[in-house]
Amino acid sequence: MQVKETQNDGLQRGYQFTLPAADLAKAVDAKLKEAQPEVEMKGFRKGKVPMAMLKKQFGPRILGEAMQDAIDGALKDHLEKSGDRPAAQPKVEMENGETWKEGNDVVVNVTYETLPAIPEVDLTALSLEKLTVPAEDAAVTEALENLAKSSQSFEDRKKGSKAKDGDQVTIDFKGFVDGEAFEGGAAEDYPLVLGSNSFIPGFEDQLVGVKAGDEVKVEVKFPEEYGAPHLAGKDATFECTVKAVKAPKEAEIDDELAKKFGADDLDGLKNQITERLEAEYAGAARAIMKRSLLDQLDAAVKFDLPKSLVEAEAAQIAHQLWHEENPEVQGHNHDAIEPTEEHKTLAERRVRLGLLLAEIGQKAEVTVTDQEMTQAVLRAARQYPGQERQFFEFIQQNQAAQQQLRAPIFEDKVVDLIAEKAKVEEKTVTKAELEKAVEALDEL
Repeated sequence: MQVKETQNDGLQRGYQFTLPAADLAKAVDAKLKEAQPEVEMKGFRKGKVPMAMLKKQFGPRILGEAMQDAIDGALKDHLEKSGDRPAAQPKVEMENGETWKEGNDVVVNVTYETLPAIPEVDLTALSLEKLTVPAEDAAVTEALENLAKSSQSFEDRKKGSKAKDGDQVTIDFKGFVDGEAFEGGAAEDYPLVLGSNSFIPGFEDQLVGVKAGDEVKVEVKFPEEYGAPHLAGKDATFECTVKAVKAPKEAEIDDELAKKFGADDLDGLKNQITERLEAEYAGAARAIMKRSLLDQLDAAVKFDLPKSLVEAEAAQIAHQLWHEENPEVQGHNHDAIEPTEEHKTLAERRVRLGLLLAEIGQKAEVTVTDQEMTQAVLRAARQYPGQERQFFEFIQQNQAAQQQLRAPIFEDKVVDLIAEKAKVEEKTVTKAELEKAVEALDEL
């Protein structure tokens, strides 16, 4: 195999591989001889089929395999010798492929972008702030009050009291569309909390002000996108009998409330809330520190970027943002989305940092363990209740999906590695100060 360089411009590389016809013929003969002992053909004993007949019968297929093997082997050898790391799958095109005939040399043109050399970074020169936020008493109290509210009960109002928003009314109801009762439109002793928006829009509003013993006709219209097609967009009347009106009563913040949430007593519940809040604060503080770390790396290191990676990343960013702005479009049956300059700038940052973190992680021999991958798969599977098994099988069979789960784990481990070497100053701040810092992240 002869190799000739045809392009060397920045990260762009081009090579012409020439496979002599004689070498290709030898490769085909070798493959046929290797297969000959196992070949059976009518009129011949196993392993005794003449080479000429084997070549006539299997030659074209073997020729294709030999060509592919030769090209793959030549490319592999070339990359090992040159040290090039293609940014994407090399483009391989056979010259005169449509007019090529057996007996001619095979000429293949190979082009690719190579990954750039990544400069060394002095990680000890990075300065980071690690924010610590203690759970304040007010935050713990607020969390307790929310738990008490979620555990509220209801007690009868005084006889003749009118129902207010937030009250629970116990009703019998029967629904009619076009004068006919419909399936699933009736219930007895149904406890409905007014303002919960658990019924058709407008239903609960018409029960504000009712009293126990009232009989009310509620006029509503089913939403156009209602789940039952035969009811969607239809006007409906519900005949309701109000049997009770109850006022909400929040649970007492005491040991009994704590036991409802798995704690031994109120102090135990407070400790659980404190730990949960501080874990949430720590997660936000880490995001702030990570952004600072990435900003400093981005400013400190510059190198040429593979155009193909930047374009692919920009297209992905543009596509994702478009779907966020058009949530009603679920599929991908839409016009092409052209990335803006802003998208391209963000893509350049992501590609640069991705390559840099990968280089740092590779040199430090950072790996993602099987246990970490298993945990990541289990977390992701929770998003598909009832389809966990199909999700596991999909991940097992899809390398790209595995990489999507592995990449953020790898990145976080590299970030931790960098943070260990950087200058880190711990700083205690309030919840309000932390929230302000998080808001600043969204503005960038």
